[in-house]
Amino acid sequence: MPKHNETRRLPYTPEQMFDLVADVKHYPEFLPWVSAMRVRQDSDTATLADMIVGFKGLRETFTSKVEKERPGRIHVEYIDGPLKYLHNDWRFRPDGEGCAVDFVVDFAFKNRVFEMLAGQVFGMALRKMIGAFEERAAQLYGNNRSSATSAA
Repeated sequence: MPKHNETRRLPYTPEQMFDLVADVKHYPEFLPWVSAMRVRQDSDTATLADMIVGFKGLRETFTSKVEKERPGRIHVEYIDGPLKYLHNDWRFRPDGEGCAVDFVVDFAFKNRVFEMLAGQVFGMALRKMIGAFEERAAQLYGNNRSSATSAA
């Protein structure tokens, strides 16, 4: 699978974007294809969770550990599921009136059929998921930093 890195400048604070990304239990409410989330353990520095993802009749469970370094970084460590590996990092930096969000994802499926299917829709799926985080931020915090409050 291709590796993808992207930086988005958003009108929110690093703390607000950190809170949004770290709040994995609410992912089924706004992320496409995430049908359920089970949080096994949660603390200020780490979350262990199972995410159930469904797409076109396929359904898989991913177990990940989310390492949190408030307010600047979230690292997702893949534990178990249909992937060979997953590397996912979020960084949140102050940037003028808002923050810069650096997003990196790199993964590969164990199953060649899943790998081929994912390769065909990777770009579209990634844009849809990143857009879902941006829409969620607008819902939670408004369209600019001055009207925003933390979701924590």
